[in-house]
Amino acid sequence: MTIRVLVADDHKLFRQGLISLIKTRGDEVEVVGEAATGREAVRVAEQLRPDVVLMDIYMPQGDGLHATKEIRERFPDIAVVMLTSSEEDEHLYEAVKLGASGYLLKSLDAVELFDLLRGITRGEAAMTRAMAARLLKSVANQATNSNLGQEALTNREIDVLRLVAQGASNPQIAEMLCISINTVKSHLKNILEKLQLENRTQAATYAVQSGLV
Repeated sequence: MTIRVLVADDHKLFRQGLISLIKTRGDEVEVVGEAATGREAVRVAEQLRPDVVLMDIYMPQGDGLHATKEIRERFPDIAVVMLTSSEEDEHLYEAVKLGASGYLLKSLDAVELFDLLRGITRGEAAMTRAMAARLLKSVANQATNSNLGQEALTNREIDVLRLVAQGASNPQIAEMLCISINTVKSHLKNILEKLQLENRTQAATYAVQSGLV
């Protein structure tokens, strides 16, 4: 079975080189399209419905992670494999969380690339052992940090977090807990710092995912 591939990368030279390399594989892999931006990757994927999208992360007009999220949500039958220069653990973890079927570095050997692409058709993850080990470590760290953060919250901070997740405003939280609005703000600041979150929305999401509400 021929694997139909869409190549999404904003560097034209790399994109053309990869396409030329794929053409040497005969009927095993076929490039059906290419894209230079995240937005274009989504549009071309919708038009051509490839089996696999080889997706760079650093692209204009919606990076590869945003494009991966949209493609996986709209076209779950299309596998997305990140092919990137980024060795950031947060990118690896985020890509897998968004539904990517693999995460490969551009320094990968060509033979290994095609072996991993064949594995996609068998439902395997396109990932080297080294990247798989980093993913497991990243997941373990995420879980550990989450548990430690929750354990560090006081009972009152947990009360505030639950109410935030229920959509209560600061004045409503203050009234329900019989505390001042400034105290509510102080609790929220502590919650975000302890859980390493950036805003109220992330705090509410965390509360739901952690079973606090």
